Amino acid sequence: MKLQFSAADEAFRLEVRTFVKEHLPADIRRKVELGLRLEHADYVTWFRILEARGWLTPGWPVEHGGPGWSHVQRYIFDEETLLGGAPRIIASGIQMLGPVLHAFGTEEQKRKYLPDIRQSNTWWAQGFSEPGAGSDLAAVRTTAVLEPDGQHFVVNGHKVWTSYAQWCSMMFALVRTDPNASKPQEGISFLLIDMASPGLTVRPIRMLEGGTDLNECYLDNVRVPVENLVGELHKGWSYGKYLLGHERTGIAGIGSCKQQLARARQLAQQQGLGDDPVLQARLAQFEVELMALEFTALRLLSAHQQSRTPAVEASMLKVRGTELRQAIFEALLDIAGPDAVPFSLDAQSLEHLDEAVTDPTLVALAANCLDARKLTIYGGTNEVQRNLIARATLDAF
Repeated sequence: MKLQFSAADEAFRLEVRTFVKEHLPADIRRKVELGLRLEHADYVTWFRILEARGWLTPGWPVEHGGPGWSHVQRYIFDEETLLGGAPRIIASGIQMLGPVLHAFGTEEQKRKYLPDIRQSNTWWAQGFSEPGAGSDLAAVRTTAVLEPDGQHFVVNGHKVWTSYAQWCSMMFALVRTDPNASKPQEGISFLLIDMASPGLTVRPIRMLEGGTDLNECYLDNVRVPVENLVGELHKGWSYGKYLLGHERTGIAGIGSCKQQLARARQLAQQQGLGDDPVLQARLAQFEVELMALEFTALRLLSAHQQSRTPAVEASMLKVRGTELRQAIFEALLDIAGPDAVPFSLDAQSLEHLDEAVTDPTLVALAANCLDARKLTIYGGTNEVQRNLIARATLDAF
């Protein structure tokens, strides 16, 4: 693959750009552009518009509703939807569980779960992280014991940092099914758990910016049918790694970087800093780093096309992409200065925007910057990613 887009790719880019411009509801676009809070209904509305066009699940096989796009087209689609002010795709069901079920699920699991993911009828929570384990998934302690009749697992444990669990009706989870395995990575299984099961409790976690999109999930003797086991018993570590590889390839957020950098340039003009040489040098440095990040992403696309597993490149993208996004958000806050200080959670909704005591374009800026602190933690902390990069580099010598 050449590290540039073909004429056909550019035509596809224009098609996506036009579609977003014509079909994205104005109120949702306004919320995204101002960084305001999005409700469950906002995501569902946009996802169903995409699904009606056949574009919600770009990475899925055609026989399960995928559009048959190349990796380059998927990259362009992600970038253009974000630049057009559309909500990002919530990854858990569409980009994480879907590929695992395609590869390792039973035919019954595919028939039962995949159509509802595409229709946004079922939202999935990711039950991976635990207190004391963090990003070290080999340390999960939540147990699943098979009952003597072999019909149900009984699950006990505590999951944490579970995004949007308050909106989810199902969870995919890594659970320990063999506590005596010789290695921590062995003896782990991959289960699908109904969030309405007796014994499963969801509690919100109040975040720095005041939001409650993250949750704790307690599992107390939760019974899970044996048919909800994905793949083989005790082989869940392999499925988890497969899933995380799909998560990290899109986690660099290049489209988001471009979106926020454009916002920074616009805000600089608005604040009378358009000719400030120090600020312009800072923004130019971001442009250079973003260009380098994008070329790394294109190399990753090339690796995909050659069917090579791009694990290290995905970790590099995760580290640099998330750090760059945090740096751009910090620059945005510096540009806004004291105008970004007024902070009201209630004013961060489109309905109450008129009640804000600052410029409406700045009302959510401080919250956005605080929320960005989590970028280097989720999806496997950047410290863990650096270990993976170092190990792969040392193994190469």
